[in-house]
Amino acid sequence: MKMPKLVPACALLTLAGCTQETQNQISRSIQNWTGTNGVLEIYAGDKLVRRFIGIDKLTTASGTTDGGPRAYRYGYGVLDENQNFMRDEGEKKVYFEISDYASNYVFFENPH
Repeated sequence: MKMPKLVPACALLTLAGCTQETQNQISRSIQNWTGTNGVLEIYAGDKLVRRFIGIDKLTTASGTTDGGPRAYRYGYGVLDENQNFMRDEGEKKVYFEISDYASNYVFFENPH
């Protein structure tokens, strides 16, 4: 069945009427569903000391009793030990946490 041309136009108009925050939430929801190929780099000064690849998302931790946000983010990714942006033999998927108070990391979509 062919989709009428009116449906995409309506979707665009609906999205355009949303606030920027709502648009960001919709975008994050789509990424959570489709996944991303994120990279997390951790620096000591100007030196790269750790790289995690294949990250779907970073999640803000929440309390078990109050549900409030905690001061760290966590995720799962492959520890890229030789820092070549590829999963090599022996490099495994691991759990990691990052403090909200740390300013020495960068999260981005893998360009490779």
